Amino acid sequence: MRLEELLTILSKKTESYVNQSLLAESLGVTRQTISNRIKNESQVTVSELKKIEDFFNVKLFEENINTNADIISIDYYTDIFASCGDGNILFSKEKKQLHLSTTLIDEYSKQKKYSIINASGNSMYPTIDNGDKLIVEHWTDGQIQDNKIYVFCFNNEFFVKRLSKNLDEIIIKSDNPDYRIRTINGSTIRELTLIGKIIGIFKSLS
Repeated sequence: MRLEELLTILSKKTESYVNQSLLAESLGVTRQTISNRIKNESQVTVSELKKIEDFFNVKLFEENINTNADIISIDYYTDIFASCGDGNILFSKEKKQLHLSTTLIDEYSKQKKYSIINASGNSMYPTIDNGDKLIVEHWTDGQIQDNKIYVFCFNNEFFVKRLSKNLDEIIIKSDNPDYRIRTINGSTIRELTLIGKIIGIFKSLS
């Protein structure tokens, strides 16, 4: 098993984003060592797997873990914070690529486009916390699926909320009960632009 692939499996097993620094800590080496080994497509050894299992308190050898799963590269917008609060967004064209196993993406398709953004705010708590990484399946002009979480733009602001469609109106809901339910109807519906559906969440470790 390559170290790069191991990171994706650990993220799924722990339901948290496991980065190179955490993996290095579990093995008692530097992050640079891990980075170099990943570049060289280094394989993890059996003794290393034991250390990793003990550190993260997980079992890596289970029948439902496909260690040969396809790995894809997804654009991660490090400085874009899709708001889960008052609608503010820090927008930047800066991005890098993260490598994920397709097993982490619900109903993965090569015909679909995906990206990863950071969540900001507490309106979707406890489902989404501030700092969580969100996997977005980009919008392809399909039907809104009731009660699913979407990223959308409205009045030039970006939001992450649950959406439901009811005849000629769209209902916008937060998981945090402190935030009220909003409704968009009539001509204002045209001002809402769907960006994509949230299909995966990497919980923040902070």
